[in-house]
Amino acid sequence: MPRRYDPERRQRIIDAAIRVVGKKGIGGLSHRSVATEADVPLGSTTYHFKTLDELMVAALRQANEGFAKALTDSGLLEDTEGDLAADLARLLGEWLGGDRTGIELEYELYLAALRRPALRPVAAEWTEETAERLARRTDPVTARALLALMDGVCLQVLLTGVPYDERYAREMLARVMGGART
Repeated sequence: MPRRYDPERRQRIIDAAIRVVGKKGIGGLSHRSVATEADVPLGSTTYHFKTLDELMVAALRQANEGFAKALTDSGLLEDTEGDLAADLARLLGEWLGGDRTGIELEYELYLAALRRPALRPVAAEWTEETAERLARRTDPVTARALLALMDGVCLQVLLTGVPYDERYAREMLARVMGGART
């Protein structure tokens, strides 16, 4: 029987991996669970992704696009006249108010890098790229500090269930920026 041409299969496998992690967590991710979710033969997952780490790297890359896209789409990086702390606090609130499953998934994959060294370069890549974007409105050191603070605020909201407080976030972001070029 001839092989069926399926140019979207690799992407469907990545999407399925993201759904599996969303439903079952990192512990539920396997080539078999992804093949079932993607409705493809098991051999397809191992053909496109030799190891589970390769699949997780692809999933993390895709998941990382969430906040980065929101940041870019917001236009706040180009608005040199706006209040950066207020704009970032608003954007964070909008992002956290969106698809919570997607945000949790993004952080779960991101934090998986603590135990899976293959994911660390992808996590670092995301951090560097996002800090570079923020540095358009401030200096590189302050951009990294802002990113660390935003990550901390997001994790607190996700882990404690405490509602996001935009005023608090704005004040803390402004404190980090104190004296920074905006």
